[in-house]
Amino acid sequence: MSSRDRILGRIRRAVADGGPDPAVPRDYLRVHGVRTPAGTADLLAVHLTEYRARVHRADGDGIAPLLARLLAERGARTVLAPCGLPPQWLAATGATRVEDRPGANPYELDAVDSVVTGCALAIAETGTIVLDGGPGQGRRRITLIPDHHVCVVRVPEQVVDSVPQALPLLDPTRPLTWISGPSATSDIELDRVEGVHGPRTLEVILLSGPAE
Repeated sequence: MSSRDRILGRIRRAVADGGPDPAVPRDYLRVHGVRTPAGTADLLAVHLTEYRARVHRADGDGIAPLLARLLAERGARTVLAPCGLPPQWLAATGATRVEDRPGANPYELDAVDSVVTGCALAIAETGTIVLDGGPGQGRRRITLIPDHHVCVVRVPEQVVDSVPQALPLLDPTRPLTWISGPSATSDIELDRVEGVHGPRTLEVILLSGPAE
């Protein structure tokens, strides 16, 4: 009998006569304070900015020119757009649209100047964007390798106040990516370095009104 088998055997014997799992108390606050939808969106913008994300606002008519301006200011010649992203969002840009191909390797993705995606939802109290690989979001790696990520959040329907409100709305079997600002890490001397394991620049567009 291997060490692994002995350890697992001990665990099985220890829990064999155990009763049902105890109930987990969930009497914690689900949200800190009462806010209007506009107040929740404003709080999200504040916390995103604190994480050094760049926050913009647009309506359905203004998103295409805004995206065109952001990509032009970045000098982006290519932009990766996942399947399901509304095509009119990128109608005004001169950047060449790159499709999210399953066979694309990391070197090809690294050569892309910018990526534009939607999201699953956003959490105001933590300034967090959550992606789940749904339509308009693409696979996880397309938002980790390119250096510039523009993420569109529909307001108010995709914005919640808190993590406890967000979790029941997410499918735990999907590939969830939680993003709080651009990629950043610090060494023991607290020297901050951005872009080590994700995009160096994160821009978030809070999109209100009809998006089509």
